[in-house]
Amino acid sequence: MRAVKILILGVMVLLSHSAAALSLLVPMDETQSNHLKAYGITYWVLENEISAQWLLNYRGGSFLIPYSKAIETECVIRNVSFEVLADAKVVGILDEIGREDVNMDALKLEKAPKIAVYSPKDKLPWDDAVTMALTYAEIPYTVIYDEEIVNGELSKYDWLHLHHEDFTGQYGKFYAAYKNTGWYTSQVHNAEEEARKLGFNKVSKLKLYVAQTIKQYVANGGFLFAMCSATDSYDIALAAANTDICDTMYDGDAMAPDAQSKLNFDNTFAFYNFTLERNPLVYEYSDIDVTSTRHVARDDDYFTLFEFSAKWDPVPTMLCQNHESTVRGFMGQTTAYKSSLLKPNVLVMGENKSAGEARYIHGEFGQGTWTFYGGHDPEDYQHFVGDKPTKLEMYPNSPGYRLILNNVLFPAAKKKKMKT
Repeated sequence: MRAVKILILGVMVLLSHSAAALSLLVPMDETQSNHLKAYGITYWVLENEISAQWLLNYRGGSFLIPYSKAIETECVIRNVSFEVLADAKVVGILDEIGREDVNMDALKLEKAPKIAVYSPKDKLPWDDAVTMALTYAEIPYTVIYDEEIVNGELSKYDWLHLHHEDFTGQYGKFYAAYKNTGWYTSQVHNAEEEARKLGFNKVSKLKLYVAQTIKQYVANGGFLFAMCSATDSYDIALAAANTDICDTMYDGDAMAPDAQSKLNFDNTFAFYNFTLERNPLVYEYSDIDVTSTRHVARDDDYFTLFEFSAKWDPVPTMLCQNHESTVRGFMGQTTAYKSSLLKPNVLVMGENKSAGEARYIHGEFGQGTWTFYGGHDPEDYQHFVGDKPTKLEMYPNSPGYRLILNNVLFPAAKKKKMKT
């Protein structure tokens, strides 16, 4: 049935395009009624084996799609703004984009990426911005967790998101505040059972194996995206591969007294020279995160996106496409990164420079890439355990959520390596 649907849609595109030479422009500037669902429309087109173009820096990073009545109808159903353009108009736009003195480019989107979200199967009392964005945009994804990764299933997917996670095996360091709650004791029990079932005597060792497997996935060409505590805890786990940084309440024995000196920063993606938070009752992993040390008033909490050269640096340009260059800040267990602890080869794409905070960072490893985004929910300034999920229908034009969905479409692009 799916094959028939794809064939019918493809024929409709060919017939309508040849008859009228029309294209459908999905603008991504302030005229767009629903930026988030516009990504879902583009993904749906790719999923139906029709290529599109991402017009970098043209009207907020618009999408150009071959016209068909079926696509137009889908835009109407999803309340996505569009413009039907004659071929002469399209040629003019592409000519403008192609000029050497204009910071724009057109990249072909060829294939809908297969998306996985690394998330526990049991219900936890917090939401996840990425899964909410994917669901709202109507982009399909598969939830995987430790068992699937240990069983070698990660290679099935082009793009992986790390849900709110603690890769150090310290259960988010929620012990002091939540050790007697049902959800916390259940999380610990389930994690320990899973580790034993998969052949590991500690949760921290299972999480290290998972982190190292994900690292190899990136090296082999995978695209990794993570937010909040899944970013710094991931790098900390990699750095602590040869030592024990978990105290007794987390793994049954004490932290190694020389754990700090045994960290190997060569293993990490983004951070180095950081200092562990050794107190097991403090809700923090290290000094990478600025949550407890920052002095930024809520009304002044913004970060600025960098402008890159679309023709020379298409990758960060894609990841920063937006209709606003300044984005409101938002907090999380990991809110933002201390700039002085970033490795020299890390590309900062969004920062609060005056506060010394990097918010949105990117890098290459092997044949793949990773992107870390600080904070928990772009439309919930200070999300607490047990708070209700954000209703994205109230924020269809969220610039903070757009950054997430840029990353989702990024693997679909036929792109060039960054120039150095």
